[in-house]
Amino acid sequence: MYYSNDAVILSRDCQAILIPAGDPVTLTAGSVVSVTQALGGSYTLYADGNLLRIAGRDADAIGYDAIPEPVASQEAASDGSVDEALIWAQLRTCYDPEIPVNIVDLGLVYDCGITPLEGAGNRVDIQMTLTAPGCGMGGVLVEDIRQKIATVPNVSEVDVALVFDPPWSYEMMSEAARLETGMY
Repeated sequence: MYYSNDAVILSRDCQAILIPAGDPVTLTAGSVVSVTQALGGSYTLYADGNLLRIAGRDADAIGYDAIPEPVASQEAASDGSVDEALIWAQLRTCYDPEIPVNIVDLGLVYDCGITPLEGAGNRVDIQMTLTAPGCGMGGVLVEDIRQKIATVPNVSEVDVALVFDPPWSYEMMSEAARLETGMY
C-alpha cells in the first residue's frame, strides 16, 4: 500500500524511529510530514529532510486508519509441527522502511530453520542481513520478525541473527523486486 506525498499535519505527539539510524524520536503535534509508504504494519514518513517510521497503532496521529499487525491465521497442527510456508508468508509481511519491498523479495533472508523443542513447541532460527551493514534499522527489523513469527501456530521461540556474510547486493533480490524498484 503506497500513499501520496501530500502534506499531513500531526494531530498529536507520536513516537517514531529515525531511518536509517534507528534512533527513537518524538514527532510533535503540528509537525508537517508526508506519508511515503504504509506496509507491514507501519508507516514511513518524510519530515524535515528525514525518513521516519511510526507504528501502525499511531496512524491516527497522521489522520489514517491503524494498520493491523499481520497475524498468522492458521490452526495449530495437531502433531505440533510448524508450517514452513506460513513462516515464509509472515516474513513477507516485514518491509524495509526505505524500500517498499518485503525482506524476502529483497533477498535479506538467508536461512530459516525449524527445530522441535523437547516437550512441546518449536524454535525458528532465521539468518538475515541488511542492505547496508551500518543500517541502524537492523534491531527494528529483527523485532518485527520476532513478533510476526511468534504468531505462527506451534512456534514457541524465535531467534533472528543478523549476518553480513555474504554481503547483500541487488542481485539477491527477486526478479519481481528488481522490476518494482528498477534495480537491474
